[in-house]
Amino acid sequence: MLAECGKTKVLCTVSVQDQVPPWMYNRHAGGWLTAEYAMLPGAGQPRKPRDGRTGRPLDGRSFEIQRLIGRALRCAVDLAALPEVTLWVDCDVLEADGGTRTTSINGALVAIYDALLWMEEQKQLPKWPLRGLVSAVSVGIVGGVPMLDLDYEEDSTAEVDLSVVCAADGRLIEVQGAAEKRPFAMEQFQTMLGLAQGACARIVELQQQALGI
Repeated sequence: MLAECGKTKVLCTVSVQDQVPPWMYNRHAGGWLTAEYAMLPGAGQPRKPRDGRTGRPLDGRSFEIQRLIGRALRCAVDLAALPEVTLWVDCDVLEADGGTRTTSINGALVAIYDALLWMEEQKQLPKWPLRGLVSAVSVGIVGGVPMLDLDYEEDSTAEVDLSVVCAADGRLIEVQGAAEKRPFAMEQFQTMLGLAQGACARIVELQQQALGI
């Protein structure tokens, strides 16, 4: 699944591994879902060294983003309804212009749906495990004005930058972010959340169109 938002492009794939993590062995508690995120070297400027080539572990930003992706997507799936498999979600950023984490979530959800359809065709699912669609968008305040889907230039000058993840019914899954220059008011926070929830509802419609549901 190639997810695009503005100039940002993320390739999202899901692999079904016929085992669960060691800590789940013999618990018969269903399956697991985890995510990995990487920005390819040429996705932005300057070139980002490929993970593992520097002799250092995964950088902190990538680790934090893939944990966010995993948490968001696990909210969409009833893991207990899965067989003892691991759904490996891979999000590789081909081109970055802001919002890579939110674009990853939006594309990965579609890829998960397709993977579950394949599992259903293979008669691997005792019941349909997807609780509902999940979507995400960035929102912030730039020049005193609330804005949606910040690109790199907007993000680099934003006074506030948030990533908002929503369930299909508008309920919040995660809100991540902070003020960059000065504190912001609760009224501004509520305005940004309202913008984000409206945008997430539109993204769900686009996900449904992509899936034909």
